[in-house]
Amino acid sequence: MQFARRSAVLAAAAMLAAASCSGPAASKGPVSIRLQLQWLPQAQFAGYYAAVEKGFYSDEGLDVKILPGAVDIVPATVVAGGNAEFGISWVPKMLASRENGADVQVIGQVFQRSGTTEIAFKDKGITKPEDWRGKKVGTWGFGNEAELYAAMLKVGIDPANASDVTIVNQDFTMTAFLNGDMDAAQAMTYNEYAQVLESVNPATGKLYTADDLDVISMESAGTAMLQDAIFASEAWLAKSGNEDVAVRFLRASYKGWQYCRDNSADCVDIVLKADAALPKGHQTWMMNEINALIWPSPNGIGMVDQAAWDQTVKIATDGKIITKAVENGFRNDLTEKALTDLGGDTKGAGFQKGVVELTEGGK
Repeated sequence: MQFARRSAVLAAAAMLAAASCSGPAASKGPVSIRLQLQWLPQAQFAGYYAAVEKGFYSDEGLDVKILPGAVDIVPATVVAGGNAEFGISWVPKMLASRENGADVQVIGQVFQRSGTTEIAFKDKGITKPEDWRGKKVGTWGFGNEAELYAAMLKVGIDPANASDVTIVNQDFTMTAFLNGDMDAAQAMTYNEYAQVLESVNPATGKLYTADDLDVISMESAGTAMLQDAIFASEAWLAKSGNEDVAVRFLRASYKGWQYCRDNSADCVDIVLKADAALPKGHQTWMMNEINALIWPSPNGIGMVDQAAWDQTVKIATDGKIITKAVENGFRNDLTEKALTDLGGDTKGAGFQKGVVELTEGGK
């Protein structure tokens, strides 16, 4: 960690913030910020850890503490309750919290595409959504099923009708899938899919490969929803100086993601230093896949695409995650300001995903 560099720039950053920004938040030196994640430390959040490690937050006069998530932590509740200034969440989950009274609003859409898939072994013959009919299809629930159910309904399969499909409740491992307890399983490109490829095929004694699986992505099914987004409380943003703090936070966070796009191996090491539970090989795969969900960002990293937002809201409404469209659920102006002074490649138009070789257990 660059402690010497951080201490050297901290005073200068604070003086610059005081000279160039209005409001009390900009005049009292480093601003303490808490960021609530939606899960435990892993490469899914590497850009934020990199922004701490490389001094991007301190360059902006911010002292950022990253709060790990857990099964029982709802980031929107934490932020709305004033226990963190910013949170990370899938958009439909944040919208559900907002509809239930939580004061939260998206200010930066980091993931530009969905990483949700439904996977099956080749012998199941499940290559398209129509093939789920009559099968045992797994999902985690807890709001994660909306994209899958929308894809089913799109092809005339009613997930609530047991004669159409049998819905199986998955846990957060792939053990039941590997044991054949379901025909298809929900898997994120950056996590559970890799868990299968890190497992030994008992028939061959070797690791499973991509050739053993059929993968249906929610992007290809046309029912993708916006996932990891940065949000804050509207009431907090309305206080003097806090919009400027938000712009600085966004700018440093996006710089962290730029760094992880261009220095993925270093970002894996940074995440491992943050006590990531999953091992290095798995984190390397995850970093590669996470970059592919962010880059390219056609309108610039963090910008909410209106069409993608509208699709997310529609699927969330049809899936009864929310009862109606949420007004003022996002704003792009703070990200626009952050991008103005960000520098570097903010769109990643030339980004190409790398190739990662997995090992047993993701070691």
